Amino acid sequence: MTQEANSSTIQKRAPTLYFIAATKLLKGAALLLAAAGIFSLAGKDLGGIFDQFLRWIHVDPEHRFFANIGDWLDTVTTANIRAVATGTLLYGLFLLTGGTGLALRAKWAIWLAIGESAFFIPIEIFELTRRHSPTDEASHFAYPKLGLLAILALNVLIVWYLLKNRERLFRRHR
Repeated sequence: MTQEANSSTIQKRAPTLYFIAATKLLKGAALLLAAAGIFSLAGKDLGGIFDQFLRWIHVDPEHRFFANIGDWLDTVTTANIRAVATGTLLYGLFLLTGGTGLALRAKWAIWLAIGESAFFIPIEIFELTRRHSPTDEASHFAYPKLGLLAILALNVLIVWYLLKNRERLFRRHR
């Protein structure tokens, strides 16, 4: 087999890598759209917008749950909104960069993806082991830690897959 044929065979044997790259690209694009939406809310009356939205979907805004959210939204400042939007924008750009690098099989992208996925593992373990009081919001869900456990397992799997296959997936291409 020639070097060129061998290289194209290697390129085609990475559906999991392309799935990870596509996921990162989709999440990055969604976060950029979310950041644009969040930026557009800066300087506006969030409580009023929330009240209008509830009335539009025919929900009583005077219900205690929604009234508490409305009161909280009244405390959010323009600076808070801009900070959240900026963080969302930067993380979206980070995911787009990493996803593009993975899709193009850039050597640096493997370490970026491993680092990003591994970064969240200790946080997820902490959240899984943390005790919640019966009054916590999460206790309203039947099994709140099941979703977190699934996300932790997925992140561990991604890190393991990328570490195990990094040489095969990211050989020097000519």
